[in-house]
Order: sequence, then structure tokens, then C-alpha cells
Amino acid sequence: MKRTAVARSAVYGPAEPAGRDQVHAWRLTNGMQVIIWPVHHIPNVALNLWVRVGSRNEQPGITGLAHFLEHMMFNGTRTRAPGEFDRLMEAQGGANNAFTSDDVTVYEDWFPAGALALVLELEADRVANLAFVPELIESERSVVASERRLRVEDNSHGLLAERVQAAAFTTHPYRFPTVGWPQDIRSWRREDLQRFQRTYYAPNNLTLTLAGDIDPDESIALVRRYFEPIPAQAPPAPLAAQEPPQLAERRVRLRRKIQTPLIQCAYKAPAAADARAGAIHLLMSVLMEGDASRLHRALVEERHLAIEVGGHWQEGFDPGLLWVSLTLPQHTDPQTALAALDAELARVSAEGVTQAELERARNLAMVGFWKRLATIDGKAHLLGEYAVFHDQWEALFEEPARLATVSREQLRATAADLFAVERRTVGILASSGTAVADR
Repeated sequence: MKRTAVARSAVYGPAEPAGRDQVHAWRLTNGMQVIIWPVHHIPNVALNLWVRVGSRNEQPGITGLAHFLEHMMFNGTRTRAPGEFDRLMEAQGGANNAFTSDDVTVYEDWFPAGALALVLELEADRVANLAFVPELIESERSVVASERRLRVEDNSHGLLAERVQAAAFTTHPYRFPTVGWPQDIRSWRREDLQRFQRTYYAPNNLTLTLAGDIDPDESIALVRRYFEPIPAQAPPAPLAAQEPPQLAERRVRLRRKIQTPLIQCAYKAPAAADARAGAIHLLMSVLMEGDASRLHRALVEERHLAIEVGGHWQEGFDPGLLWVSLTLPQHTDPQTALAALDAELARVSAEGVTQAELERARNLAMVGFWKRLATIDGKAHLLGEYAVFHDQWEALFEEPARLATVSREQLRATAADLFAVERRTVGILASSGTAVADR
């Protein structure tokens, strides 16, 4: 068979994703944002409902309310019994999920195209008519307390991360754990939940995205039918707390019965909409993505100071944290491992990365982006992500071009800015009885 030559740049270059002209966006009369992307290759639909509320919007005494409301949204309304939401959706072949972060709560539905009207009715119903039955509140309170024990108190990684994040912020509510502090989980009142839901689940604080086998005009008509009768509320008060600059490193030291010590370094980092976002993602990839990454090769394969290296950037509305985490062999001295990590980060801050490292990171980022965009679920999520965190859904179509222009010098300068020791919080979890010395 004769092969047709294809220019390499046509395959791997920063081509803009197709479909920008197919996306339709509206603002309902009550302020709700709606974005629809028709995709007809499968007869299904993905729906995301983004609520601009997370632990960022809480305060002492009511931490964990955003996460708790996510649970309550599946516990019935004034018109439907608990469990009916799932039962009706599953009867149509649909499924759903939800998650809460520091900044947002997102509800996700996947269903056949013919069930669109039903799913929109169900979603609008629980936004407008959520029930706060005292018995269900107490039942769900126990569920959330159990979830906290599983994710935090009985989980070494979760426990250390919670303590590090609490120490990293002195003023900003990013210091609160998303699941809430134990005493707050026990003490919220029904009125707290109702007031919180009324404030943040107002339609003018929501973004709805749809991607799949739907007609835009018919779909927006259905959205208007079910969501537009819900009245707008006064916008939530802007966040007043501003984190002051961190001037010195902070340390958190914990001990418990474990086999593998942990190190977590949380560096102060910019908000999601920062112009350096592309450079940060590529830098994280160079350092920590895969066995060929710099930190894996240096700390795991060459020096055997760690058995796992990981990290992530908490992209939020406000400046947050960039995490670098090490899981250590049983008898490794955490200070030795931390010193080796510091040396590697100092080297990339001073010398930058190689061209091969940059190209590898760029290729991984491009593959990840196109992989997400290939599904209706990815399309719905990306539309919401860019609309909510970047204030323009159109920016997702410019992502390949942005990644293509990031230079080695930008990565070096970004590393030098991010990995400042005086602006980090270090957490060390060692085995009981093991001394954890200061440097």
C-alpha cells in the first residue's frame, strides 16, 4: 500500500480544536450561564452544572458546608423523594456524579439524548426545591463524618495534606479542609445549610454546560423552561480575606505508626487564570510526570531516596498552592530526601530545562488535552472549566497555541519564582519514635 506523506507540523502543531463555531452560549434572564456544544457522533449527552462555591466560601464554624450540600443534593426535594433522582436517571440509562473542591461544586450527568428534558427537570428541581429534612441531615452528617475518617484521619497522605494546607494560609479560607473540621461537621444547623444553599445555588451563580447529540435551539428552550423560573438572588459577597505574603518557611511535623515516611512541600502559587499557567503545567510535567521525569530519575532511580514522587497545582480563583510530594523508603532520613529535592529544584531554577524535556512535556500536555477533548464528557467539563475559572469558554480553543509558545526561559523563570523556600510550607510525617530534626 502506498503511504501518503503528511507534514509533521500538520499532525503535532498547535492546531486550533475544531468546533468553536458550533458552540452556543446564552445568559438566562435570571443570570444563569448556559453553554452548549452539539456533537453528533454518539447519541448521548454530558451535562455539567458548575456552582461557584467551595470551602473558599466558608468560615470558622461552618467549614464543610459546600461538601455537605453536595451530599444533600441527592437526598430529595419538596417534590421528589430521596433516591428518586438516581432512580429516574438510571431508568433512562443515565449516570451521575459530583465533586466539591476549594472553589467549586460540580454536578455531572451522562445520559441518552432522549432523556435531556427529564435530566434538566431533575437538575432544576433540586436547585430550586432542595429538601432539608432533619432526619436526612443527621443521617448524612454521619456519612460525611465517616468520609472524613476514611480520607483524612485514617489516611496518612490526607492527614498530612490537611495539616500542611491549614498551616500554609493564615487568613485565606483556603486553609479550611473541603470535608470540614470535625467539630463543624457535628455542629452545623439546618438554618446554616438553608442559608448557604440559598446564597450560592442561585441561578446567577451557576454555569450549565451540555455536550452531545442535541439541537442548540431545542436544548436552550428546555433549559429556559426548567431553569428560568428560578429567581436570581443577590450575588454572594466578594471574598474579603487576602492572604498576606509569606516571609519564612513553615514546618509541620507529625508522627504515627507508618512504614513509609512522607514529605509534602506546598509552595505558594498563582491563581488558575494567571498568564503563566501553561508554563506551570509544563514545568510540573518535566519534574514529576512519568518515570522519565526529572525528580523520578534523580530521587527514585538514581539515589533511591524516594519510592514515589508526585505533585499538583491547586488551580483556583485565588492564589493557592503547588504541591511536591515524596513517599520515602522505610528507613530514609526525611531531611536527606528533602535536601536532595531542594537541590534538584534549585538546579532547575538556575539552569532551566533541556529542549528535550520541554518537548516531552509539551507532547504529554497536548496528548492529554486532545484526549479530554475527544469525549463529550471532556468537552462539557472543559467548557465549564474555562468559563468559570477563566471567564471565557473560548479560551479552551486557544490552549494548544498557548502551550506551543512556552519557552525554556519561561520554565526556568517560573521555577525560580515558584520554588522560593521562604514561601513554602513543609510537612513531614515520620514513624512513631523516629526523630525528625530541623535542618
